[in-house]
Amino acid sequence: MNNYLSSALIVRPVTPDDSNDLELKACRALYIGSAGNISFIAAGEDVPRTLPVGNFQELHVQAKRVLSTGTTATNIFAFY
Repeated sequence: MNNYLSSALIVRPVTPDDSNDLELKACRALYIGSAGNISFIAAGEDVPRTLPVGNFQELHVQAKRVLSTGTTATNIFAFY
């Protein structure tokens, strides 16, 4: 794990949700355990983005919401 994620103070599992922001608002990064697509809204945007992600991937994005529509990846965690 790199220094950026190892400095996280809080780690929370993510349940993708089209209507609600992440539990502690914008995270520092997302960790994806199982490959698929992840659809999210970045902290500074209101437009959803969908990206393909691999197993055990770290996604360095300050996301405020992970959407259920378009997300097929599983075992997602938010790093704060």
